[in-house]
Amino acid sequence: MKLYNTMSKKKEEFVPLEQDKVKMYVCGPTVYNFIHIGNARPMIVFDTVRRYFEYKGYEVNFVSNFTDVDDKIIKKAIEEGVTADEISKRYIAECKKDMEGMNVKPATTHPLATEEIGGMIELIRTLIDKGFAYEKNGTVYYRTRKFADYGKLSHKNLDDLRSGNRSLLVTGEDEKEDPLDFVLWKPKKEGEPAWESPWSEGRPGWHIECSEMSKKYLGEQIDIHAGGEDLIFPHHENEIAQSEAANGKEFAKYWLHNGFLNIDNRKMSKSLGNFFTVREISEKYDLQILRFFMLSAHYRSPLNFSAELMESAKNGLERIVTAAENLRFLMKNAQAEAMNESEKEAFAKTREYVEGFEKAMDDDFNTADAVAAVFELVKYANTTADGDSSKEYLQGILDVLGKLTDVLGIIVEKKEELLDADIEALIEERQAARKEKNFARADEIRDELLARGIILKDTREGVQWKRA
Repeated sequence: MKLYNTMSKKKEEFVPLEQDKVKMYVCGPTVYNFIHIGNARPMIVFDTVRRYFEYKGYEVNFVSNFTDVDDKIIKKAIEEGVTADEISKRYIAECKKDMEGMNVKPATTHPLATEEIGGMIELIRTLIDKGFAYEKNGTVYYRTRKFADYGKLSHKNLDDLRSGNRSLLVTGEDEKEDPLDFVLWKPKKEGEPAWESPWSEGRPGWHIECSEMSKKYLGEQIDIHAGGEDLIFPHHENEIAQSEAANGKEFAKYWLHNGFLNIDNRKMSKSLGNFFTVREISEKYDLQILRFFMLSAHYRSPLNFSAELMESAKNGLERIVTAAENLRFLMKNAQAEAMNESEKEAFAKTREYVEGFEKAMDDDFNTADAVAAVFELVKYANTTADGDSSKEYLQGILDVLGKLTDVLGIIVEKKEELLDADIEALIEERQAARKEKNFARADEIRDELLARGIILKDTREGVQWKRA
């Protein structure tokens, strides 16, 4: 199996630190709002990577954090007149709903930054003791120049950064020994959440959070560190500097980064009005379609999101689901139980499609080619399975299809369509729950309906609904 390592800028053979085990850390979202489709790409991509390792028989320890203390969270809390903790808890719950909709498996551990402050303080203390960090007026900075390998991941030169690109520097230049030094701990401002530390009452810098959470749940060395390519510099570069200076060993063997997501060939931004949350997409499409769309391109390539491409993904996914439905239908009516000789030969040929799928995934997780192999299998199933096929043959092909689509996180069972009367009954139950102020149950019903493709709209005239 070959992986493209951002560090070496080439594909490398995957050799785990420990036989048959994979330690993998993926930077998670900052939870101050609903996740957007840019956040969804690494979630889907690296969930698929994890699933493929598990398919190959590896035991995967998959850690993905939630950044639940941050300037954006604090700003949102002030706007709403609630605590930062309330904001982060609310949007962690919403993020988990969206992840479930996209069939992203829960991580082995989802650490929260606020629950790991003690470990971060110890890590900062180690960096100060080793001369890699220093304190000024309650703020602790990392001495970037002290770490000889700084820039090895992003392939940036320290002197070029200093002279040519002021925008890459962080604030507070007047207090720092060097403008490129970055913050490990900062003192609190009025109204902000804060923790006691030897330097000041305050909170950690963003970069130190991931270094500590990775170390606590995976150890000082890990196999794979992954995230969006926007995190290469400065976030991942700074993680390396912190972790390797503190622990005295290589932090991660392989660095994987997914490409950017554009909307109609333009960068996604609120100012351009082309900013979409996963929740908004779920009101138009089943999130399985979003997942399938994300896997239609290689993870390192930039990906363009558009209504046309989503429709194409919808049609492609429908082909696969319909083939699986057809096999189930034929099985119900199949006369023969066991395969005959010609069916055994026909079934042996499915191995070619499995090998094509594995070859694609072994080549730096090329999901685009893996999807193509699944389509070939679907075509084969459609042409060889019919009313005369045995139950064993039909089940065998369905099992192969299910195994491959499970690696991609694609569910090939059609959701039972709710009848209008069932929908109306659930809406009535929701209204009753709201009257009784049982908002948890009301939200549960709304989410259940949304998961079944039913969108509710509360209006003055009452609740309106439509099928997605």
